[in-house]
Amino acid sequence: MDLLQTIMLALVQGLTEFLPISSSAHLVLVPWLTGWEDQGLAFDVAVHVGTLLAVVSYFRHELVKMLVDWLQSLAGGERTTEAVLVWLVLLGTLPAALAGLLLHEVIESELRGPLVIATTTIVFGVLLGWVDLRSKRVRNETTLCVSDALLIGLAQVLALVPGTSRSGITMTMGLALGLTRTAAVRFSFLLSIPLITLAGAYETVKLVQLAEPVAWGVLLLGTAVAAISAWLCIHFFLQLVDRIGMLPFVIYRLLLGVFLLWMFW
Repeated sequence: MDLLQTIMLALVQGLTEFLPISSSAHLVLVPWLTGWEDQGLAFDVAVHVGTLLAVVSYFRHELVKMLVDWLQSLAGGERTTEAVLVWLVLLGTLPAALAGLLLHEVIESELRGPLVIATTTIVFGVLLGWVDLRSKRVRNETTLCVSDALLIGLAQVLALVPGTSRSGITMTMGLALGLTRTAAVRFSFLLSIPLITLAGAYETVKLVQLAEPVAWGVLLLGTAVAAISAWLCIHFFLQLVDRIGMLPFVIYRLLLGVFLLWMFW
């Protein structure tokens, strides 16, 4: 991989991982437009590590508080709001984790076509826009309960189908449950931590089994670019989402989906 390809693919991963615009759609589009060869599993692991570093770094103070309170609650201490939030994040992760283990091969072989990705990009983009317009947006993430976390977790299962967007579908369900835009985004970001960790671990196991040669310079650059771009994405998205809403991302998804249909129909 040359410098341009490394930076471009890391930027794509860093920016699309957390915006509701479907990273898989972009990972289909970029190689088609550029003619680049597959970047390899080692690079995929590196950019996953980068996005994980970004979200953990951004929420580090909240995560430390959540973890300490959760551990204290396990030892018989008070069940604070932060401790409960950890349980809800873990509960919301379970459906997608289990579905991923059971359906991974089917999804990889049957549902990664560009027409599937184009269709889901459009359909779930329209759903995001419709829910955003109709949502009451009166709750924050600390008001979530077990049933809410399960519903968001079940929605996250749909993101196993490429083009759906993990962040997009979890934000959609959060808004449908009455969360404010900021709360829906924050819970979606927190929910990404265990899932990105699991995905990165799975890819790492495959990488070790393949024993691919490692170009450490490329991997470190990819990790750094993905981490910085993802951190900036998280920061500005949280700053702007209440003002701009989801409409710009809905429009972008519709245009992207139509473009993919035009290319691959």
